[in-house]
Amino acid sequence: MCRDRQAGRTGVRDSKDRSGPALVFAPAEWAAFAATVEHGHLG
Repeated sequence: MCRDRQAGRTGVRDSKDRSGPALVFAPAEWAAFAATVEHGHLG
């Protein structure tokens, strides 16, 4: 996974396919996802 910050957004893509598509998240969306992972609420 690769994460780039541009204009306050976070883009995530497969690092093995750097020319492939990226999912782009607004700051609040990324923060919610990161908090979910941090607290172990996935799975």
